[in-house]
Amino acid sequence: MGPPPLKLNIGRDGDRISALHDDLLLGILERLDLRDAVRAGALSARWRHLPYRLSRLHLNAGHFHRATLLEGMGAFKDAACRLLSVCPPPAAGKSPRVIETLALTFCVSAPHLSFIGRAVEDVVSRGHTKCFQFDICSRCKDGTRRTTQLLTELGKQFMSFSSAYPVAFGWLTFLTLEDLAFGDSDVADLIRGCDKLKDLKLRSCRLVDRHSALKIDTPHAGLENLWFISFRCALIELISVPKLRIFWCWSRKNPPVRCGYVPELYKVELGSRAKASQVPFALSECFSRSATNLSKLYLNFGSQMIWIKPEHPKELTSIFNNLTSLALFNIFSECNLSWTLFILEVAPALQKFRVCHYFTSLNLIHILVLMRLTYFRNIQH
Repeated sequence: MGPPPLKLNIGRDGDRISALHDDLLLGILERLDLRDAVRAGALSARWRHLPYRLSRLHLNAGHFHRATLLEGMGAFKDAACRLLSVCPPPAAGKSPRVIETLALTFCVSAPHLSFIGRAVEDVVSRGHTKCFQFDICSRCKDGTRRTTQLLTELGKQFMSFSSAYPVAFGWLTFLTLEDLAFGDSDVADLIRGCDKLKDLKLRSCRLVDRHSALKIDTPHAGLENLWFISFRCALIELISVPKLRIFWCWSRKNPPVRCGYVPELYKVELGSRAKASQVPFALSECFSRSATNLSKLYLNFGSQMIWIKPEHPKELTSIFNNLTSLALFNIFSECNLSWTLFILEVAPALQKFRVCHYFTSLNLIHILVLMRLTYFRNIQH
């Protein structure tokens, strides 16, 4: 015989959902947006405690609409502290609360950062959090002009925040920063302090001195994915990032990046809307001999000039030996694609070759010829 049927304690009002056990109700709430889950918890005394037992929390300051940014951040801080607070001891037969996934999206606001830092450290120090994410931006989305002075001050506030709460940042697995200005060594110092960090995205950020190079020398870091979206500096130098697998960079600098020791680098995406005055650069300037694991290369030209120049195959043979996928995005219509031959010649393992957007019938003929050449070359190999 099978197990006895589940008996529900259904009240006179016939509320069958509220009669479910807490574990089942939590399963329902965790499939909702956090705002909806909190609203559902406010429906009745039966549901009221459930949002404080959720194992997955994603709280966004943008959902707290107030008259000013500081008031919105105050409401966000209060909600975060309540939801992250330690619950009363569980009743007999019930397991204690565990927050496995935590994601917080908020602005740099000095009066509130200390409260957020303490609340987060109370949670992650218990050792059960597997996925922990910060999405942090400056206060410039309230219409304030993005001056270098303002972004520099906000960058300093963020770095002070990261230094004041090393336990919290030591548990970070994903970090996104937007509209902040950093000192020359700040980004590398941040990566070193985030022991579990796997994914770092820097969007519309910059160095205080935009003529300086951003140097990342973190031989013991576990960083796997690194994204630079409109990061303003002279050059990005990846001196030693041994676990790095994916690198994405949109920049107007030539070259945008120089790779040192990156033996696990698997996928690279480079994009730029280069001006006619910019001098094309050689791909060999970007990649070191250690990048022998490179398998996917995506180049986005933003429908502007071609910013790489052909070079002798011997400069790229060892780097592109394992390249299996090549994609060229946003090629403008007047472009002659014969320049791509030098890449095909040094990529014996190439399986996918894509050209996307703005090609004419003449360019289509070029593509077909190139594909034909590649086909016969692979047969000979």
